[in-house]
Amino acid sequence: MHTSDNIDEVILNGVTFRGAPKGPSRDEQGRVKTKAKKKGYATGAHGSGSAKKKADIRRARANRHK
Repeated sequence: MHTSDNIDEVILNGVTFRGAPKGPSRDEQGRVKTKAKKKGYATGAHGSGSAKKKADIRRARANRHK
């Protein structure tokens, strides 16, 4: 009669849903893993047209006042 005990407990106390763990996934050193910070993605070397355009914009902004 284990099942009826669970049903009675749910009827009396309700059901508690726990959410997902908080915060981003982290590696063993405590840093957040992301592809966006890797050089190949930042410079557009992986072939994405939008990443290449963003890299051109970043390069132009960096060289603007030199």
